[in-house]
Amino acid sequence: GTLQKFVDDLFETIFSTAHRGSALPLAIKYMFDFLDEQADKHGIHDPHVRHTWKSNCLPLRFWVNMIKNPQFVFDIHKNSITDACLSVVAQTFMDSCSTSEHRLGKDSPSNKLLYAKDIPSYKNWVERYYSDIGKMPAISDQDMNAYLAEQSRMHMNEFNTMSALSEIFSYVGKYSEEILGPLDHDDQCGKQKLAYKLEQVITLMSLDS
Repeated sequence: GTLQKFVDDLFETIFSTAHRGSALPLAIKYMFDFLDEQADKHGIHDPHVRHTWKSNCLPLRFWVNMIKNPQFVFDIHKNSITDACLSVVAQTFMDSCSTSEHRLGKDSPSNKLLYAKDIPSYKNWVERYYSDIGKMPAISDQDMNAYLAEQSRMHMNEFNTMSALSEIFSYVGKYSEEILGPLDHDDQCGKQKLAYKLEQVITLMSLDS
């Protein structure tokens, strides 16, 4: 009861395009539109699948991590009691993003029972959030590129670029066949010769090493 308002405020801020304190990042709209385009391209019309894709790539991939691990963002110590409490909030968050029905009984775990009555409302918030984003004007490639360039400029001194590139290259080297194959068969990638360019990078890096 003491935490209810804070949990509500957190969920409403995350799952809202209007009550955020700042504009919705262009990347979220661009990414969700991309997922919808891929669903259309592959004839996937089940709304549950589209909902799950969006949940997996943003709320469940990013926000759950932040909720369970505030020390990633803030300079604080997370003790065992705080960890247990945040795990309950994170579980509630995950249940809110799910499209399946949650049948609970007296033998259900307490972390699911605590917010059981609130889950339907939270689920509505998630569905409304995805719907509202879908209704927003599409983001052009030019606007997205400008946005990314601005983000790079703003944070250019905060990261070790060479270290990040090294990590990306180690991933590319490990899965080069899986990456080069689709790049070679995609029309847009073919026009830009991305597979050929990536092969050149791999060859040059191999020579340097």
